[in-house]
Amino acid sequence: MNAVDEVTQYEILCSVERISERYLIPVLEMQITQFPFVILGFHTDNGSEYINKRVAGLLNKLLIELTKSRARRSNDNALVESKNGSIVRKHLGYGHIPQKWAPLVNEF
Repeated sequence: MNAVDEVTQYEILCSVERISERYLIPVLEMQITQFPFVILGFHTDNGSEYINKRVAGLLNKLLIELTKSRARRSNDNALVESKNGSIVRKHLGYGHIPQKWAPLVNEF
């Protein structure tokens, strides 16, 4: 999971064991607390792991506005997609990483 500030380009990368709400919430909470400044907005794709009541509740509690991309418009997330290419794929490659390695990737 890649979180990027669009102004400063500050970036926090984390791995989740599975792309689901259950695994995403703790990682999202961790990412939000690691930014050295207040988060005002959170923009995501249309994935159900992000667009759900638990994520909305967390962001509402923290007064963070949630926005989402238009359907089938990957260029709405161009910043994070370019970071995925230059950072994530450069160091971890394009292959699948087994879920058992997610905690170790995060420790790294």
